[in-house]
Amino acid sequence: MAITPKKNQYALRAIFELAKYLGQGPKKISEIAEAQAIPMRFLEVILGQLKGSGWVDSKRGFYGGYFLKCSPKEITVGDILRFLQGPSKQAECVACISKGDCPFDGQCAFAPMWNKVDAAMFKIYDETTIDDLIKMEKKNIDREKI
Repeated sequence: MAITPKKNQYALRAIFELAKYLGQGPKKISEIAEAQAIPMRFLEVILGQLKGSGWVDSKRGFYGGYFLKCSPKEITVGDILRFLQGPSKQAECVACISKGDCPFDGQCAFAPMWNKVDAAMFKIYDETTIDDLIKMEKKNIDREKI
């Protein structure tokens, strides 16, 4: 998982946007899409999936939209990525590009290295909360004002 797929990037950005407005009521999909440069057709699907995580919920109606159900301090990037990957992807060898039966029958010389890379990335992901990202953005905006 050296490069995070677009779907994962969009999901992280959607939760990030919802977290910035925690407690301020639901956010419309169009507002989230515009603020985070996410195509609407992808965002609708991603938010539907994220509702299954327990972190995101929605409210119907004119004043409806999506909202975060818990504190951004409680959600790590690693939590979100693992949720999106699902159990089947976690069991796959991160070194194998064949996604089916391994042509090396588990004897791949690269697998240990790629597994270390994956573990190192997830260490960083697991140490980074959505709240950390919000603080980072605020610090960057404050720095730009100087």
